[in-house]
Amino acid sequence: MDFIITGRHMDVTEAIKSYAEEKTSKLPRYYSLINQVNVIIDGKEHSDINVEIIARGEHNKVFIAEETSEDAYKSIDIAVHKLERQLRRIKSKERNNKHPAG
Repeated sequence: MDFIITGRHMDVTEAIKSYAEEKTSKLPRYYSLINQVNVIIDGKEHSDINVEIIARGEHNKVFIAEETSEDAYKSIDIAVHKLERQLRRIKSKERNNKHPAG
């Protein structure tokens, strides 16, 4: 799985990069077809940091989560949690359609 971590209007420290990679590396647990994860950290606004996480999967599936807060670590945590919910939902839908009841 490829990790791309980008900073806009700010320098991303190694600590933030490793934290983002550590958190997003757990996403294949929820949906195994993920190939690439892009983390975009934008510090353009005065005190808020915007984090956008884009997970690309097989068959052109794209999952996006975005969060804005004062702390980059908090934004990463909340955005990853949003992605986990999306991935759990899509996996359960696929599983339910794959094996009909009865």
